[in-house]
Amino acid sequence: MNQFTEYCRKRWFAFGYAFKGAWDLLRNHAPSRIHILAFVGILAVAYGLDFPLWKWAMVFICSGMVLAAEALNTAVEYIVDLVSPEYNELAGKAKDVAAGAVLFTAIFSALVAGLLIYDEVFLVVAR
Repeated sequence: MNQFTEYCRKRWFAFGYAFKGAWDLLRNHAPSRIHILAFVGILAVAYGLDFPLWKWAMVFICSGMVLAAEALNTAVEYIVDLVSPEYNELAGKAKDVAAGAVLFTAIFSALVAGLLIYDEVFLVVAR
């Protein structure tokens, strides 16, 4: 195999690993399913309110950030459980901080969604 073919083959397998991780996240971790449900809900609201393109972009950016934070939190939990199977205060703090990152992204994404919806409803009422 030449170098380019080998490079492409490795990238193809890398996508496979990424999809395997995403599937594990969605299948084994209830919080990620809650985030997906919230994403579907905001998609329905955005469609119903006929969001302009820039608001759709904000919805996808915020939702992607929340799911990415959840994935990183899950990865931290897996690593901590691997290296510290018994209780350790620092291991618990690492998990708590990672969970806090998800909380921050979810709260601020919800605030963005609220502002986007408020703006759209206010414009409709003002007409």
